[in-house]
Amino acid sequence: MVYVTGDMHGIMDRFSAPALRRLKKGDYLLVCGDFGFIWDGGKEESAFLKKIGKKKYTVAFVDGSHENFELLDKYPKEDFCGGKARHICGNLWYLMRGELYTIDGESYFAMGGGENTDFESQTGAAAWTGREMPTDEELQHGVESLRRHGSKVDYIITHEPPMKLKEFLCLRQKGETRITGLNTYLEELSKAVEYKRWFFGSLHLDKYVSGTHAAVFQNILDAKTGHFI
Repeated sequence: MVYVTGDMHGIMDRFSAPALRRLKKGDYLLVCGDFGFIWDGGKEESAFLKKIGKKKYTVAFVDGSHENFELLDKYPKEDFCGGKARHICGNLWYLMRGELYTIDGESYFAMGGGENTDFESQTGAAAWTGREMPTDEELQHGVESLRRHGSKVDYIITHEPPMKLKEFLCLRQKGETRITGLNTYLEELSKAVEYKRWFFGSLHLDKYVSGTHAAVFQNILDAKTGHFI
């Protein structure tokens, strides 16, 4: 079984959620960005990563807008479920931008990245580096991965939502809407690709937006049924 959740921001208590007790060996938990456990490279962080990697289920995440990309790049790139991913440790993996994976018999397209709106006030590991946004090469790689599979995929895992959904949700929240080239790219993908469901985490909402799109944050969602557990 495959389950999906949202931004964790390095909070270990998220793995104590009662819903995660249902997960067993062979299951997958996909995180829609801002995983946050690879941040300062310290001893406490290393202990957290080993603990996560020893889970009986596999944890795999796309990157968000608050990550330490310098540290992420140091992990080895390996084959994972038919695509390329960086192996953190044990059952813990980083899903790379534009890759397509086959998990539990179904296909998953991954595209991390997003704009860090707090970059002006952040320093150290949190400082804006430009790596938060996918490069043209990564975006093109995503297009080519999907084309090789007939522009058809079962599920899409991103940090950011497509443009129109972001505009709608930010309007409902009465917040500022910041549309980037990534949101526009994802909007075009939503028109060009056939898919069952799309999950994203950047807006910190647990909400089914439509029959095909779900915003995820703290809750755990069954990818196949679309139900929060």
